[in-house]
Formats: sequence, C-alpha cells, structure tokens
Amino acid sequence: MAGARNVKTRACNHTVFWLLACRAEWGVGDVMLWRSIALLVTAVLLSGCVTERAGFDYAAVSQKIGAPKAGQSRIVVIQEKTSSLGATVCDIMLDGSPVGKLRLGTYVYADRPAGRHQLLATEVMFPGESKRDFTTEPGRTYFFLARPSERHNAVTGMTFAGGLAGMLVASAVTSGGDNPGPVDLLALDEATARTAITGLQLAE
Repeated sequence: MAGARNVKTRACNHTVFWLLACRAEWGVGDVMLWRSIALLVTAVLLSGCVTERAGFDYAAVSQKIGAPKAGQSRIVVIQEKTSSLGATVCDIMLDGSPVGKLRLGTYVYADRPAGRHQLLATEVMFPGESKRDFTTEPGRTYFFLARPSERHNAVTGMTFAGGLAGMLVASAVTSGGDNPGPVDLLALDEATARTAITGLQLAE
C-alpha cells in the first residue's frame, strides 16, 4: 500500500514539472488559455498528492509518543495549508538521514540527541537545497516552518511564463542568492507553532 502511494506521488511530481517545463514546446496558440489550464491542472494534481497521505494530527501523535526521552530533543518541520501553487513537495533530511516528504498541510518530526544539528530540504528537479544549522537542548521541542523561498517563487513564476526556457533563465539568475533551495526553514516559537500546526497531518 505504501509502495503504491509512493509511485503515485512520484508520478504526480513529475507530471506537474513537465506540465510547467513543456509549455513552450507544445505550441498552444492561446497563451492566456494555456496558462489558465496549467494553473488549474497543477492545483488539482498537487491537491491530489496531498490527499494520498494518511497521517495523524500533531496533538494525537504527541499524546501517543510522549515527550522526548532523556537526553533527546524533538525537531518538527511543518508546511502550512496555503495555495497549492505556492506549495512545495520537499524531502526533509536531518543530519543526513531522511525524515519524510513534506507536502502542503503536513508536518514531519524526529527525535535526536541534544546538540548541533542540520536540516536539509530538497525538491525533485529543483536546482538547489535549503539548509538550517541549529543547536538543541535536552527535553525541548523545536519547530521550523518550511516556506517557499524567493528563488522557488521566481523559478516557478518564470516556468509558467516561459516554459523550460523560463525555468533555465530563472535558475541561472537566482543561483547567487542567500538561499539556493526551495524553502526557507524558519524557526517558530512554541506558541506560534502550536497554532500553526493545528489541523496539519503527519507526512508519510
């Protein structure tokens, strides 16, 4: 069952990318009509990817697993429910180990020994990765919000406007930015995080 969901997810991601990248190659005469179709189809596909998950809300998971064990800290990364076209589908890694695939309206978490850590986020076919270095203390939970980066928005916008050529131009122009990756990993205080995570589901 999990394998089938993963196949569907990969197919969805690749379909969305090629819809964006191949606009210029298909030669659709009415540009405005094509853009409307592309926006609609992409939104539907991304929404479909989200509905494939079968997770649990954070309150239920926290109650089940309890607080971090002695000497451990908990790291939680969330992506808010927002416009599908402004969302990312990122693979999240912590200290080089996979944590999960973060989609619209989901969260991932991991418990690790207190100390120095690094979060890394990548997206299929996106030309860059996002990193965040931080230090944790025992018994505490640390929340991070994955929000689409300026580069992600620029590349996505140029891909809609110019197809594959637009994507390549935007990737080159934005390559020197402070964050070359698809998301900004923003630290949240616990009160803000508890509100933001309400209603989100555990990612696969």
